[in-house]
Amino acid sequence: MGVEILDHGTRVLTAPGATFGTDALLLGRFALPRRGERALDMCSGCGIISLLWHDAGHRGPCTALELDAAASALCAQAAADNEADHITPLCADLRQFCTAGPEQGQYDFAACNPPYFAAGPRSPDPRRAEARHTDSCTTADAVDCARRALRDGGRFVLCQRPEQLAEILAALRAARLEPKRLAFVKNRPNGAPWLFLVEAQKGRRTGLRVEPDVLITSGAAMYGPKG
Repeated sequence: MGVEILDHGTRVLTAPGATFGTDALLLGRFALPRRGERALDMCSGCGIISLLWHDAGHRGPCTALELDAAASALCAQAAADNEADHITPLCADLRQFCTAGPEQGQYDFAACNPPYFAAGPRSPDPRRAEARHTDSCTTADAVDCARRALRDGGRFVLCQRPEQLAEILAALRAARLEPKRLAFVKNRPNGAPWLFLVEAQKGRRTGLRVEPDVLITSGAAMYGPKG
């Protein structure tokens, strides 16, 4: 088991098959739930985004929804270690989450770092393959879960590969999740983007703001052009 320490001392537990990458950190920092908002972290893995929100000061109820039992257990242990009682790890399939009437529309904020790949080489490790490929969760599944879970006006953020941009924006709008903010992630100012971050709001008017590129320099994310 590994331990990563966030900016304000929050401990994140990792293990083979339950780690996190730069994309999760970028997503968690792109938009944050307000301090007391009810939040949903979909495809939470080891709980990195829930714990990052905690590290940034979020103390509202937070559900960390994850299909893999071992990863969800790591999140539970980390929440206990950090005395983050507001984080509730839930080992469940997001495709069946918030399907009953009273459960719907209960969240103010949701985020998802979904599997990216529908095709291509697969890892021989079944857990890693499940985390990276869309067999158990397509981005459309995540968008539909957010639609069910969020109240009117609630916000949803996710990240995905740039080649999926048109598909994702169309799926969001079809689910009444209106894209409001969009940023591309690059390694260099003149390089091609390798990720995008988007924030949508449920049931709101059109109006998308394209923000400055997020640049990755020396392993750190810098928002907008620097120097």
